[in-house]
Amino acid sequence: MSGAEDHIDDSTAPLVEHLAELRTRILWSLAAFLVAMVVCFSFGSALLDFLLLPIEKTMRNLGNENPVMQYTAPQEYFFTLIRISMVGGLTLSFPVIAYQMWRFVAPGLYRSEKQAFLPFLIASPALFLLGASFAHFLVVPMAMQFFLGFADLPSYFAAVFTGEDAVKPAGEGIQIVFNGKVNETLEITLKMIVAFGICFQLPVLLTLMGKAGLASSRGLRDVRKYAIVGILTVAAIVTPPDVASQVLLFAVVYGLYEISIFLVAWVEKKKDEEARAEGIIGEGESLFDEEKDDAEGEAVARTDKAGS
Repeated sequence: MSGAEDHIDDSTAPLVEHLAELRTRILWSLAAFLVAMVVCFSFGSALLDFLLLPIEKTMRNLGNENPVMQYTAPQEYFFTLIRISMVGGLTLSFPVIAYQMWRFVAPGLYRSEKQAFLPFLIASPALFLLGASFAHFLVVPMAMQFFLGFADLPSYFAAVFTGEDAVKPAGEGIQIVFNGKVNETLEITLKMIVAFGICFQLPVLLTLMGKAGLASSRGLRDVRKYAIVGILTVAAIVTPPDVASQVLLFAVVYGLYEISIFLVAWVEKKKDEEARAEGIIGEGESLFDEEKDDAEGEAVARTDKAGS
């Protein structure tokens, strides 16, 4: 009985050690996130001004020399800063979180797997920041220009077709004035930043799938038409309902999809070179020559059918 208990204790010890290490890594990651969140909250007003910069410039370009944003609930501004602090804290603490993830999984990886995985761990946050910057400095200003400039269209068409200014005189009719809310404007900005940041992860995701054998360059080419439909659907969901932002997101993500096909093909080429060096395949052969395999399979099937 004691021998069986010793055997059970020996078998469960590694699991307990892994769970203890996982708890330690999670606690370090959580501590890094909380510290980064506090730091971001300390500069919350500056971060909010930075995120509202696109709409500020748009309002100034449209003739508003003193742009004003408002909040309509006592707690709204506080929770807006909390929201910014959470997003900023996660972004700022991601290197620490990624390092803790790496320290947890690295002991279970071979040296070649470590060399393959580490570049993607570095590329992922870089691509996210690139996508977020692209959204903040290009896409969000374009969306704000579309929505706020839309109010000037009646005046523009009235001036074109009637030759008269459509601005109502004082005391006549109802003046339509934009009174922006901080949280609603920030929601559009953060949504676009996160959406573009995630979409820019496509090359990393597909290349990792290619390394794991879950995706192939040929397969990605074959489903290209379905990918186009999927990208168009995502662009319509995550962007504001203006055509310019949707087309821009589609063009960028589709370009990343084509880059992903190139990267997966490069991964396959490297695998073929390693297989030739080990003598698994010969010159001119490929581990991913599926078209040749399919043709041979069809020929064998036709031969068997004819023989029967």
